[in-house]
Order: sequence, then structure tokens, then C-alpha cells
Amino acid sequence: MARVVVVGAGVVGLSCAVRLLEAGHRVDVVARDLPLETTSAVAAALWYPYRAFPHERVAGWSEATYRALDDLSGVDGTGVRMLPGTELHHTRQADPWWRDAVPELTRVTGLEPPYADGWSFVSPVVEMPVYLPWLAARVEELGGTLTRMALTALPDHAEVVVNATGLGARRMADDPSLLPVRGQVVYVEQVGLDRWWLSSGAEGGPVYVVPRSRDVVVGGTDDEGEWDRRPDPDVAKRILARAVEVVPALRRARVLGHRVGLRPARPAVRLEVEVADGRRVVHCYGHGGAGVTLSWGCADEVAALVGA
Repeated sequence: MARVVVVGAGVVGLSCAVRLLEAGHRVDVVARDLPLETTSAVAAALWYPYRAFPHERVAGWSEATYRALDDLSGVDGTGVRMLPGTELHHTRQADPWWRDAVPELTRVTGLEPPYADGWSFVSPVVEMPVYLPWLAARVEELGGTLTRMALTALPDHAEVVVNATGLGARRMADDPSLLPVRGQVVYVEQVGLDRWWLSSGAEGGPVYVVPRSRDVVVGGTDDEGEWDRRPDPDVAKRILARAVEVVPALRRARVLGHRVGLRPARPAVRLEVEVADGRRVVHCYGHGGAGVTLSWGCADEVAALVGA
């Protein structure tokens, strides 16, 4: 078994650490940002393959993660629930390319304008303030460690390094193809919603309404190349106005807070082994807006590569 250092403590890094520990490796996770400080903590965390490529690989990772999250929804304390929901479109659409990743997808009929098409399915919804601490505790339970450490480069003292640094891979892997996609969300009080809603939005950018136990995550934006993490009050108003068009019950919801996350987007998810200076580096980054959605599928592949 190898000594593995996982760099990055977001959902991808922690999932990789769990799978590697389960395979019997010695694993230490090091990261500048602890789990609740990462981009993962901002995520609405609805299972949905968004802005991740190539589709043929993403579909497999997404399906594996769907199954894993479905299993975790039956485990107390994970913050994972399986909830029904509906995706709406303004024009007729073919079945989604990820159709086979979900057990059942039902076309919605009789929609009122401006919607012309849609489908419903059951999807994992992950409450990240609960799930990330659960993942971190699982790492420690399996004998791994999690340490805050600001690195300027990937460590050179480990037999295997897993690079799960997200946007940090621009520097850690010297990868200029990695770009931020800014996503702003609004947290509102829970007004009795028990299903999620998703729409492409008539004016561009996604519209999503994702209920959690104590609040509802409402989004969002899709600003490629934008690094600003400060919430914009005018953008927040537009987010809420668009969401109310989809879910009118939100009109009476009290705003609880605002957050911005920077999705790590790339032309293709990088999941491969690089051999350098006598060590193996397994790169696992560039998941776009689908870090949660791809997490367990990618972690399975990372563990397979390390064990090879």
C-alpha cells in the first residue's frame, strides 16, 4: 500500500481520501482551506452534471456518484436526501445526455408559458454544511489525517500525490486552461418546499431552487473568468426575481444570506497520472459545476489509478 498525500479538502479531495483509505492506503489530506471554507461549501449540491466535460466520461462518473449518494441518504448524519424535482425548458428538448445515469426520468406535460418542455426525476440533494464535516470525520475514522497547510507547490515527499486543488491547480499544475466560473447564490428561509426546481433561464444563467432542512439555496450566475467573490446586491435581486417566476412561494421567503463560489472549469476534467521526479501525481480537478455530482465516481477512478 502507498503513502498518499491528497492536496485539497473540498468534496473531491475528501471523497478521494475516503476511497483510498478504504483501499488500505495511508492517506494525509493537506489544504490551505478547510472543508467549510472551500468552494464546495457554497454549493447548492443538487446532483446534476453541469459544466463538466467530456460527456462520455462525465456520464459514468455521475452515475457512480448517484448510486453512492443514494446509499448515503440512508446513513444518519450525512446530510444527503433523495428529493424529487423538475427541470424546465423554454423550448422542446431531446432527452438529456446523462439520461441513463438516473433510474427514471418522466416528461412533464401541460406546462404553461414560458415553458415548453421539462422532465422530473429524483436526485440526491446534499446539505454541504453537514456533508463536508461528515466526510472529514470519515477520513479520520478510517485513520487518515486532515491538516491546514498553505503550499506553494505539490509536496515532493510522498510516494503518491493526489492533486484535488480545484482552481488552485492553475498554479499547482501550471494549468492556464483552468478558469473560474463565478456562481452567486442567495439563502432564504425554508417555506415548506420539499422538491427542487431547475431552469436554464430565459435571460441566460441557471435558475435553481434547492430546499435544505433549514433553508433554501437559490441561484444563480454563470460568469466565466470572473474572480470576484463579493456578493452583488443587484445580482441577488435578479436571482430572486427569476426564482420567484419558477417557484412563486419564494416571494414571501426571508433572505438569510449571500455567498459566491468560483467553480473550477476546464475544457475537460483532468483525471490522469503524471510521473515526475520519481513520484506519481494523480491529477483530479476541473469539475466545473459538478464537483459533488462527480465526486465518488472520480474518487473510485483515483483509487484504481493509485492501486495500479
